Amino acid sequence: MKAFFALAFAAALAGAAHAQTYPNRVVRIVVPYATGGNTDLTARIVATRLSEALGQQVIVDNRPGGGTNIGSELVAKAPADGHTLLMGGASNAINMSLYRDLPYDTVRDFAPIVLCVKGAAVLAVQPSIAKNLTELLAVARSRPGKLNFASAGPGSSTHMAGELLKQMTGVDIVHVPYKGNAPAIADTLGGQVEMIFSGVPALLPHLQSGRLRAIAIGSLRRFPAIPEVPTFDELGLRGYEATTWFGLLAPAKTPRDIVTRLNAEVTRILGGRDLGERLMREGLEASAGTPEHFAQYIDEEIAKYARLVKAAGLKSQ
Repeated sequence: MKAFFALAFAAALAGAAHAQTYPNRVVRIVVPYATGGNTDLTARIVATRLSEALGQQVIVDNRPGGGTNIGSELVAKAPADGHTLLMGGASNAINMSLYRDLPYDTVRDFAPIVLCVKGAAVLAVQPSIAKNLTELLAVARSRPGKLNFASAGPGSSTHMAGELLKQMTGVDIVHVPYKGNAPAIADTLGGQVEMIFSGVPALLPHLQSGRLRAIAIGSLRRFPAIPEVPTFDELGLRGYEATTWFGLLAPAKTPRDIVTRLNAEVTRILGGRDLGERLMREGLEASAGTPEHFAQYIDEEIAKYARLVKAAGLKSQ
């Protein structure tokens, strides 16, 4: 019994030591996409305010490629001390069923910290392609296999948004993956691809300028940032839902007190009225919750996307 209490006391002291010394150097948030996309935007907003909260510099490190697996693997194998974090997202759930030899396990190799934001995929096209969903589907059916849609990468939530559209309408459109939203948008603007599925923030300037036209949004309700854009559901594709999310993950076995502190700080940041209003204007919705809530959410997302990957007939890579 004495040995038990000694071990418990030692663990408590270790936890207190972590709390007192963390962070003792720069904290890095790895974004598994190129700069300029929605994940990057979220990470930079959190990093700026988290720097102030922690009293230590928090930087964003973009590591695109491999369908987010390069950056994700880097964090999964980093020291579990809270100084290397991942701004994870739907891809980390999708890849569990999309890749046969995934170099990490989203459930086993990460400690969920907090679900930061949720959003929805928007389908946007070059203005000359179509004015609405009915016209776009008609064009796609008249030119099977000729229209391309860009996404942030293979296995991204925007890739899945396109696959869901194909599954629900039977149209034959071709997926063109990129290493993030920014290059995907650039090629859509340049005419290399005809349309794109993307989160709202990165698309918003181009929708407002008229260089791209929003056809529909994948949420079940309209977004305040683009209230004129209808949902797929209200346009007749009942139940179509293509959402996205971003949340902080740490390597597995990161001390609980560090996870708890980061959860508290980010939750406070996301709860600020100014930030909440800013995110909503840009087409994102602040979330939060406990690490356990985030872990459960990830489990549900893994199961959801496993069904979609199977129904879409996507082959493991």
